[in-house]
Amino acid sequence: MNIDQVKAALREQRIETPSWGYGNSGTRFKTFAAPGAARTVWEKLDDAAEVQRLTGIAPSVALHIPWDEVEDYGELRRYAEERSLSIGAINPNVFQEDVYKLGSVTSPFEEVREQAIGHLLDCVEVMKQTGSRDLSLWFADGTNYPGQDDLRARKRHLRAALKRVHDALPDGARMLVEYKLFEPAFYYTDLFDWGAAYAHCLAVGEKAQVLVDLGHHAQGVNIEGIVAFLLDEGRLGGFHFNARRYADDDLIVGTTNPFELFAIYAELVAAEQSSDDLTRTTAQNVAYMIDQSHNIEPKVEAMLYSVLNCQEAYAKALLIDRDLLREAQAAGDVLGAHRVLADAFRTDVRSLLAEVREEMGVPADPIATYRASSYQQKVAQERGTAAGGGGYPVKEKVLADK
Repeated sequence: MNIDQVKAALREQRIETPSWGYGNSGTRFKTFAAPGAARTVWEKLDDAAEVQRLTGIAPSVALHIPWDEVEDYGELRRYAEERSLSIGAINPNVFQEDVYKLGSVTSPFEEVREQAIGHLLDCVEVMKQTGSRDLSLWFADGTNYPGQDDLRARKRHLRAALKRVHDALPDGARMLVEYKLFEPAFYYTDLFDWGAAYAHCLAVGEKAQVLVDLGHHAQGVNIEGIVAFLLDEGRLGGFHFNARRYADDDLIVGTTNPFELFAIYAELVAAEQSSDDLTRTTAQNVAYMIDQSHNIEPKVEAMLYSVLNCQEAYAKALLIDRDLLREAQAAGDVLGAHRVLADAFRTDVRSLLAEVREEMGVPADPIATYRASSYQQKVAQERGTAAGGGGYPVKEKVLADK
C-alpha cells in the first residue's frame, strides 16, 4: 500500500468502546471508586463522546443489559446520536442472578433455561430499538466437579438456546458467540474454546459468528492463528480487545504483548486485501470492540489509550510490504519473511498518526490534549465519587440529569 492508501485506511478505522469501561467496574474481587466515574448510561455516553471527539475513530458504544437498562431505548439512541455516537453491540447478562448458580441456558432446570433465553430475546428487542447490529453473547455456564451434570445434555441445551435466539434476530443482525477457557467454572466450561463456538455457529445459522476475546485463552495460544482460520471460514465476527498476563486480566490492549496485537492486525489486513470474496467480506465486517474494566486507571484516559493502541497496531500492519512477504514465503525464506513483519512492527508510526489525526480534525496527541483539558476535573466536580463495591457492577440507581 502506498502512503495515501494507508492514511485512507486509518481514517476509516473504527473501534467500539464499552459502556462498562467508563463506570466503577473492575474485578471479581473489589471495585475501587473513582472520582467522576460515570454513574448512569447517559454519563457513559457523555464520556464515550469525549473519546470520539479526541480520536475520531470510536463512534459506537456497546451496552450491557441490565446494567444500562432504560425505560425508553429510542430516547437513548437519540441521546447517543446527538453526541455523534451510535449504539453498538448489546451484551446480555445471564451470570449475576442467583438462579444462574448452576448455569443459565445450560442449567439442569428448564425454568432457569427459559428465564435466561427470555432475557436474551429481550435483548434482541433492545437491538431493534437502538439500531444495534450485534448481539454479543458470553456465558459463565459450566461445572465445578466431575459428575456434577450431564455434559452432553448441557451442550444440547446451549445449542437449542442459540438457535432460538439466532432465529429471532432481525435481518442484517448478527449474534457473536464468545468463548472462554475457564472462569467462573473451574472444572468444565460449556463454551470452552473457539472450536466449540465455531461448531455451534455452524449449526445454528449464518447470522452466528465467533467473537474472540484476547484474554480468554491459555498461555501460549496463537490467537492470530485462530483469527486466520476463522477469517478463512467466514466466521470471524468480532473482537473483545484487552490484554492478559495470566488469566482474563482486563488490562489495556497492547500493553503486555504489543507484538501479538500487531500480528492479529496483520492477519486482518491480509484478509481485507484478499482476492477471496468470503474472506475479504468477513474481514470488512469484523466488529472491533474494547472489553476492559478500568479499576485503578482513570476511566476516560484509559479508554483513549486503548483506542490509540489499536490505531497504532493497525497502522503498522498496513505498512507491511506484502509483495516482499509473499516472495520470502514462496522461497521458504523463514527469517526473511519474519524480518518483513518485524520491520513493520518496529516502524515508528507516531508522526504518521499525528498527521492523519490532524487531517481528520482531531488532536494530533489525544491523550496530551485530554490531560490539558478540564474534562476530568469537570466530571469529578459534577458527579462526585460513586460507591465502589465487589465484583461486577450492578445496575446504577443514580438518577442523573440527561
